[in-house]
Amino acid sequence: MKNLIILGSTGSIGVNALKIVEANRDRFNVVALGAKASVKILAQQIEIFCPKLVSVADRATATELRKLCRRRVKVVTGVKGAIECATDPDGDLVLSAMVGAVGLEPTMAAIIAGKDIALANKETLVVAGELVMKEARRKRVKIIPVDSEHSAIFQAMRGEKKKSVRRLIVTASGGPFLRSSKKDLKKVTVKSALNHPNWSMGPKISIDSATMMNKGLEVIEARWLFNLKPELIDVLVHPQSIIHSMVEFTDTSVIAQLGAPDMRGPISFALNYPDRLEKLDAPRLDLAKIGLLNFEEPDLKKFPALRMAYESLARGGSAPATLNAANEVAVESFLNGRIAFTSIPVVVEKTVQRVDGGSVTTIEDALSIDRTAREIAREVVAGPVARPQRLTLTL
Repeated sequence: MKNLIILGSTGSIGVNALKIVEANRDRFNVVALGAKASVKILAQQIEIFCPKLVSVADRATATELRKLCRRRVKVVTGVKGAIECATDPDGDLVLSAMVGAVGLEPTMAAIIAGKDIALANKETLVVAGELVMKEARRKRVKIIPVDSEHSAIFQAMRGEKKKSVRRLIVTASGGPFLRSSKKDLKKVTVKSALNHPNWSMGPKISIDSATMMNKGLEVIEARWLFNLKPELIDVLVHPQSIIHSMVEFTDTSVIAQLGAPDMRGPISFALNYPDRLEKLDAPRLDLAKIGLLNFEEPDLKKFPALRMAYESLARGGSAPATLNAANEVAVESFLNGRIAFTSIPVVVEKTVQRVDGGSVTTIEDALSIDRTAREIAREVVAGPVARPQRLTLTL
């Protein structure tokens, strides 16, 4: 029996993880849950899985949750509450599925407490990858990736020597606007940007997929997760999302991990690692029905976010943290109708240009640069970028 702590339990990853838990009660027990503010969903999860501890964003949300809950459960709040959940002594594995850089502190706290991590919060490694992986090695903690791309690479490299790896090939669907012109992108609505052709995801990651920033963040995550130089990590557009990623070895062999575009596969692999689950209600792959698999190079002119991610990785230091913070502000601004879709990379690039780079030697350094970058990104949003029809993006 593995005792689970699930941070981000009401998001798409958390909900799917709990479906897997419910179907495998003989293998998993839920110790703690963490969510932001979806109290109705969280109250239902508490009723079904009976955690002893739950964290939410703030006191008002906690009060509302207590009114809905029929079971007695300890409710804690804020970052401190999430950390209390993440470090609960009864937990064996922490599923880190919070959205954004807010997941960094609880994930790091869990590592320091010696918990193995099923990592779905890529921002943890984008913002402070070197620090996080160094601490994981020191504590001998397993970091098991949940993102389908990193899970694919992780599976393909099982039993292989790192020195045999020539490069990683991270696949990208291309999002809903793969065939759109740059002119068409100026007319993108929130609704159309959220309509991913293959995956069912939350709003933030859906927009990141549409801009291809998600793929850039995944490249940064892969750099730290697999301890490889950025130039050994390529991105290849694969619209069908059947091959989730590949590893090329020094003898020119390429190992690919395939599966239907459904997150229950990589989630179950992370939760039950090192063994595979036998009971999993997920679609099986029918290659004969699919027929053709297509591949193409990413268009960095149409999707400059991917280029910016590589550039931030090359700069090092605080640059990836700045990139991530600016992107979070820009995506939120787009979802709230404050800026146009094409202004998202503009906000990010202008913010990165204005933030002084520096080293990140502590978590406090990372959090400080995150706050600074957010403040500057909000200033950029409040400026001329809020009127995208007057703005031209230099590529």
